[in-house]
Formats: sequence, structure tokens, C-alpha cells
Amino acid sequence: MGDKNIALKVKREAPKNDNELNFIPVYMPDISGNEKAYVVDCLDTNWISSIGIYTEKFEKSCADFIGTPHAIGVSNGTVALHLALHCLDIGPNDEVIVPTFTYIASVNAIAQTGATPVFVDCRLEDWLLDPKDVEAKITPRTKAIMPVHLYGIICDMEAIKEIADKHNLAIVEDCAEAMGSSLNGQHAGTFGDIGTFSFFGNKTITTGEGGLVIAADGVLAARMRKVKGQGQSLDKRYWHDELGFNYRLTNICAAIGVAQIERIDAILDRKRAIARLYRELLQDTDVAFQAQRDGLVSSDWLISLLLPAHVNRDAVMQGMRDKGVDSRPVFYCAHQMPMYKLDTSFPVSEDIARRGISLPSYPALTDGDVKRVVSVLKEQM
Repeated sequence: MGDKNIALKVKREAPKNDNELNFIPVYMPDISGNEKAYVVDCLDTNWISSIGIYTEKFEKSCADFIGTPHAIGVSNGTVALHLALHCLDIGPNDEVIVPTFTYIASVNAIAQTGATPVFVDCRLEDWLLDPKDVEAKITPRTKAIMPVHLYGIICDMEAIKEIADKHNLAIVEDCAEAMGSSLNGQHAGTFGDIGTFSFFGNKTITTGEGGLVIAADGVLAARMRKVKGQGQSLDKRYWHDELGFNYRLTNICAAIGVAQIERIDAILDRKRAIARLYRELLQDTDVAFQAQRDGLVSSDWLISLLLPAHVNRDAVMQGMRDKGVDSRPVFYCAHQMPMYKLDTSFPVSEDIARRGISLPSYPALTDGDVKRVVSVLKEQM
């Protein structure tokens, strides 16, 4: 309680200087549409939990946008992953292949099923899991591959699907950062058995907290819908015939999501324009961006890059913050975390994790804001 009061007090203090007054954060959601009106409608009609018109509207809108027959809203992106794995009957004594360079939720969801996460390295050019390392890590216990489409770039799904088909493995796509990303016209999440999405406050579209699972298989989708609601029969109320979880998305969160997806095309257009401007303004430097394959249309969720090897990333980030521009490190490798620590080296992933930095990427950024970010970054390099 004390920490909360301190945080509120700090928030209310007057800016100390122009940099603090004009501070540019890494991300802010754009909630300038119908979000408030739809939330008030939930309150006025008393439909504030997981039943209501907005949950169905949001699921239908997401399904139409992604191009999938089945979309099920859940309470966040992490439980989306766990639900997917659970409904594929993955559990103790099983192994799931996952990149070590990813947000920790990808790995935690595997561990929560009782299965073992098996780490693979990434490719330097696109920072995504290396299919060659995937093939090398398959054992008789391997049940699934979890490609993670980091920062809006889609993995080499053709190679991954070939490996999965060869070894009869399931594919769970972690699309937390890839809403709006497509490869050769096919949306992220539709290449494998299940796709999962996150709608946290810093994602391309947000529900505050929320997530989504999608599947082409109607039987699998029906099971996920049932299990996310405590395993209650879809036809008989209060009859629970298998283990389930409370992973439901609230009507209020879905209402925000409906308003967000109404404007997703405009949000994506602006984010892509911001990404193009960053690349243009930084082309005279030695930074490296993720490579984008032919046929890829990225959501450009969070503009991230690698600083030159000789540059101290933490010093650069602190210097930028002192100048009123926030940034954040890319993800640390999961195999270096205490609960998953391995002595094995994953040199490419470790290099990316050490040098990577993410820049302000929210749609309300002006071109002038982007130019200021780049100017400050160049000063610190």
C-alpha cells in the first residue's frame, strides 16, 4: 500500500524540466475511439463479467480480421498459451521446443503444464527460432513446437511446418506481438494448430488485459472454449466433465477490444509509417534491424534494433532517459533465468539479448517525436 501511495505522489509532482514535461514513453495505447462509450454501455446494462454482447462481437471481429473460423477470447496472452498446450494434451514427460530468446510467458506456459521447455537458438538475421536447431533438438518426448513471432516478424513457418509434419508434432504459434502481421497474405497464427494472441496495454490493439486463441479445427476450438470456462459443458449448465480453468475474458475488456479493432487498420498504418521513418533516419548508423522476408507484412509492434557490439546498451538507455526518451531492453534469454538456467550456450540469442533495444513505437507518435528519439539515440551512441 505504501508503494502505491508513493507512486501516486510521484505521478502528481510537477515536471522538473522540459525533458520530463515532454517525456516520450516506449508505449501508450490509443484509446481515442469508442472505448469509453462501450465500457459505459457495459456498466449501464450491468453486463460486466464474461457474459455480454461485446465478448461475442470481439471474438467475431478478431476471427474475421485474422481469417480463422474459430476465435475464443481469454483473460490474457499467457493463459492463451497454457490453454492451447493443455488442450493439445501436453503434460508431464512431454517436451515443447521454444526459442530461448522470447518473453518468459512462452516458457512459463510450457512449464505450467508439467512439460519440459527445450530451448533453441535464433537466427541472427531475424531474431526468430532457427529451424535447423529445432530439428536437432527433437527427441521421442517432443510433442510440439512453439514459434514466437517476435516484434511482429513471422517465423519461417514453411520450414517449421515441414519439420512438424515429418515428426508428427503440434504447432502452437505465439502471436502476442503479431496481431496484424501476415506472410504471403496469411495471418500469423493460422499456420499451425493453434495461434495465441495478447491484448495487454502495450499491444497493437488492447483490451487492457486479455488474450485470444484461434484454431481451424472445430473440435479443438470447442474444447478450448469449454476448458477456459471451468470445463463446463457447452450444452448443459453447471455440468463439468473435464478439468477446466477460469480463463474468461470480461465483457468490459471485450468492449474495449471492439472499439480497438474498429480502428486496427489505421493503427497499423501509423505504426508501419513510424517503423519506415526509424529505418530511414537510422540508415547512416551501424544499428541492425530484424530482417523481413519477402511476402511479410509486419505489425511493426515494437521497433527494436541491435546496437553495435562496442556500445554499452545500458548506458545508452540511461542517457536517453535523462534526455526525456524512454526505451527498453529486448528480452533476456530464458535459459539464463534462475528457474530454467542451463550451462548450454546459445550464442546468437545471447548476442541479441545483450545488444537489443526497443524504441518508442505507439501510434500517437508524430514524425517530430520519432526524429527526436533518433537524435537522442545517436547522441548516446
